Amino acid sequence: MKAFYTIGLLVLSNFFMTLAWYGHLQFKNYPTLAKLGLWAVIFVSWGLAFFEYTFQVPANQIGYRENGGPFSMFELKTIQEAVSLLVFTITTVFVFRSEKLAWNHLLGFALIVLAVYVIFRKW
Repeated sequence: MKAFYTIGLLVLSNFFMTLAWYGHLQFKNYPTLAKLGLWAVIFVSWGLAFFEYTFQVPANQIGYRENGGPFSMFELKTIQEAVSLLVFTITTVFVFRSEKLAWNHLLGFALIVLAVYVIFRKW
């Protein structure tokens, strides 16, 4: 159950991370937001990053093996990166609608999934 909570919290965290890191690139589509200066955009991003961390920190606390969770730090980081790409892709394609998913993106993501396999494989 801790694995499920960890991954669910990482999904939520990464959604806010994607908004904090890339959401401001969509401000041009909203006249009021397009007028914000760089410092205002930075503060908006920091505000969104607060929510990223409110999900990310508990995810790592719950999921870390030393705290009774199922994952090592390497495994947590690998999960976070895979989740990050998945959430980023879904958000970019379906929410921002600013990019098209191409075969090379899918191939790159498949290689990252292979990396997840390698990290989790007990040799």
